[in-house]
Amino acid sequence: MELEALRSIYEGDESFRELSPVSFQYRIGENGDPKAFLIEISWTETYPQTPPIISMNAFFNNTISSAVKQSILAKLQEAVEVNLGTAMTYTLFEYAKDNKERLMENHRPVCSATSISNIISVETPNTAPSSKKKDKKEQLSKAQKRKLADKTDHKGELPRGWNWVDVVKLSKTGSKDDE
Repeated sequence: MELEALRSIYEGDESFRELSPVSFQYRIGENGDPKAFLIEISWTETYPQTPPIISMNAFFNNTISSAVKQSILAKLQEAVEVNLGTAMTYTLFEYAKDNKERLMENHRPVCSATSISNIISVETPNTAPSSKKKDKKEQLSKAQKRKLADKTDHKGELPRGWNWVDVVKLSKTGSKDDE
């Protein structure tokens, strides 16, 4: 019955996703909002007498520190305990929407690791010129270049069939082995 209610309430809501008949995701906040997060609620077999499984392990939440995730999950668990025995998925999603700012007050985006890697990549050309030397092509002598040019056409490609095996030669050799 709760499943039908959720489907009708969130019909057309882009933030809501039904992963399976017992598992749901809801994005709290707008796309592009640095304080947006995704909650996944999965019902157990004995739900609502037992608490649902609440998760924030979605890829969408990668910029949120684990401490903030734990804080959000702890506050949601408090709401679960209050509503135990009743249908609570809608209540949990609405609680998270209403308290988004309070839940994310300690949030500092964890994209500092990417900015550090950008700084490192900017510095690497100055500190490692030897790696560029390894990327250079091997230099050929005039004779090697001429030999290579004779093998290839004007585009530098080998002619069609350059590695084909002479079938007639093989069939003659094969027939001698058979006799």
